[in-house]
Amino acid sequence: MKLSVPGAHRISGRRVRPGRISTRATTAAVAGLAAAGLLAAAAPAVSAAPAAPPVSTRPAQSTPAAPAALAAPDIPLANVKAHLTQFSSIAAANGGNRAHGRAGYLASVNYVKGKLDAAGFTTSVQQFTSGGATGYNLIADWPGGDPNQVLMSGSHLDSVTSGAGINDNGSGSAAVLETALAVSRAQLQPAKHLRFAWWGAEELGLVGSRYYVNNLPAAERAKISGYLNFDMIGSPNAGYFVYDDDPTIEQTFKNYYAGIGVPTEIETEGDGRSDHAPFKNVGIPVGGLFSGAGYIKSAAQAQKWGGTSGQAFDRCYHSSCDTTANINDTALDRNSDAAAHAVWTLSANSSGPSGEVFETVDDVTIPDNGPTITSAVTVSGRTGNAPAALKVGVDIKHTWRGDVVIDLIGPSGTVYRLKDSSGNDSADNVIATYTVDASSETANGVWRLRVQDVAAQDTGYIDSWRLTF
Repeated sequence: MKLSVPGAHRISGRRVRPGRISTRATTAAVAGLAAAGLLAAAAPAVSAAPAAPPVSTRPAQSTPAAPAALAAPDIPLANVKAHLTQFSSIAAANGGNRAHGRAGYLASVNYVKGKLDAAGFTTSVQQFTSGGATGYNLIADWPGGDPNQVLMSGSHLDSVTSGAGINDNGSGSAAVLETALAVSRAQLQPAKHLRFAWWGAEELGLVGSRYYVNNLPAAERAKISGYLNFDMIGSPNAGYFVYDDDPTIEQTFKNYYAGIGVPTEIETEGDGRSDHAPFKNVGIPVGGLFSGAGYIKSAAQAQKWGGTSGQAFDRCYHSSCDTTANINDTALDRNSDAAAHAVWTLSANSSGPSGEVFETVDDVTIPDNGPTITSAVTVSGRTGNAPAALKVGVDIKHTWRGDVVIDLIGPSGTVYRLKDSSGNDSADNVIATYTVDASSETANGVWRLRVQDVAAQDTGYIDSWRLTF
């Protein structure tokens, strides 16, 4: 499902800048609206706020800006091709294919699993039945990362019965495997949890991936922040196609190719025909790469990518000639590197789309030396928990800011002290951005800014406040 981009909304007669999601606040508290897989300049922090039971209290933290994402390593083409050689040998030893229900498929699973086990992954094999035969999905989790923010990468491991399936889809399977092994070599510690998958029985109608998704509890599905699919990425007469699904994932791939000067096109030939479809159908953001199958390369495409116009991108698609000779090394190399780039880039930020803002601009009067008041912002459309560096921007107009006490209250009721009172601070207004470790909070729900004036002879109001994820 293509996600919408936050747009401008008008509330309370004020214009909200494009890119913000706004909600109407009230002066009273607003009611809340509220994998692991199947197998396996910020204000300084001050003392915690006194809060009415039963809510707990946690201080805000002064957190430095997150470092830039580490650059992905080059994925060695020789390593990827070595995996293809193994898949070819497995097929040759098992009736010429690696199809569902055949010995060659299970041998392929065991080969990939052995590599991952040796590299420190936690692997598990999920069984299902299709056409009277047992099928297998292989799932591999890399230790660490936010378990509520899971970035998955996958490919189907099965071939058709007519051949070894080296481009379709040994190429994607080998690239995903080598990317996972690169994660291990780098001992990567991403913000998100990384999960890799190799699906069975894709050639029979996405059976394995559909089984996995359909059997995930809703709470586990909600933890998957994105799924990246790699199916046929070494086509001999290659094109460079990017899935037109989630805009963030799509742009991540496009940025990589722009950086190496390779133009791309939107993928249409395989839309809905590969293992991203079951994820997309339940609302999980998806993206991926494809180098073409039976469609014919145009003259314009041959001019920008090379190759032969008037011929299929892969003349051996679903045929016995889909062997190790049926691979374009340049395409396989570029697409493997693009896969690693996406994994490194998209796993670096656990908070979801960077810079998404939820804001209210309703004015709320602050009583002079009176009770607390609250202003609410409702967050929706996020995945998993709030970030460890949630930005809370506050704009309060007040004639003596030292009298003002400010708290953020999360959807769980936890109170985060943003600002204490100070008898020595006689300046006007509180216009500041605070950083809160809210990683224990579910992102979606009602967040409240609680404000109190603790001394007499002042006037003030909340002008606006915002949460930046």
